[in-house]
Amino acid sequence: MITDPYRLVESHVCPMSTCQAPAGSPCRTTSGKVALKYHTARFQLVPALRSELHVAIPAVRHPGSVWTALPVQKLAAPAVPMEVRLAYARISTRTQEIQSQVDALEASGVHRLFQEQISTRVRERPEMKAALAAAREYRSLGAKVTLVVHEMKRLGRGALELLKVAEELRDAEIELEFLTGPLAGKHDPSGHGAALFAFFAAMAESERDYIRDKTLEGQETARKNGKAIGGVKVSDDDMLATALRLRDQEHLSLREIASRLVIRTGKKRGQHPAPATVMRMLREHDEQTATATLEPTA
Repeated sequence: MITDPYRLVESHVCPMSTCQAPAGSPCRTTSGKVALKYHTARFQLVPALRSELHVAIPAVRHPGSVWTALPVQKLAAPAVPMEVRLAYARISTRTQEIQSQVDALEASGVHRLFQEQISTRVRERPEMKAALAAAREYRSLGAKVTLVVHEMKRLGRGALELLKVAEELRDAEIELEFLTGPLAGKHDPSGHGAALFAFFAAMAESERDYIRDKTLEGQETARKNGKAIGGVKVSDDDMLATALRLRDQEHLSLREIASRLVIRTGKKRGQHPAPATVMRMLREHDEQTATATLEPTA
């Protein structure tokens, strides 16, 4: 039976992507030296050491020396599968308090907690990213991993964002648990809890349809009111006449035509329009001309 703390730690492969020391060897630094202490993610795989802030690498492993792989020590008994519970807490503004979330998460028996003050409107949430990375690291060791969140809105507000997180958890076979709210409980993406992930997907599809419908409605209303779609209009009748002459009589390219034109109004006054703008202006003129030609006369 292994009793030395450092041997218990070394009975596991280090899950840190910057280390990945094999079982039987101490952790290593990015410069290829024996580290001074074991990486947190590694010694927390040992139930008896989860409360430790750090576990020093003993002198027998020669901390600071050049790292080399050591022979793997055989365990007296196979490792028992364990569950790692990672928690994520979030508030949007400084005026909100996060301690109640932290207290509830810690009371649920989590091993590591990630917390941050950041709005869901921000695309990159560092602590959420770190929590998912740690979950994948533990899962790669074969441990059962659960991401624990106080309630669904702490995970994300929009359905699209929730679906993105849910898909990451599902792909890595990581369970999701909410402590409160209508979805309180543990949800396994590969088992009976798969319904939750299907629910997120349905919500996201509904949100996409809603956004698309509202966009189309807004564009149609703008067209009926005579407003341009796609930005501020920079062309005018004089610019169109010049562009038609340069195209039809001088046979210039769109780029050459754009270099001869000048915007007369708006923020871009004095600048040349983009070739794409010239192409759109000429195309709309040609379409209108073709339509007028086909219309029957009275």
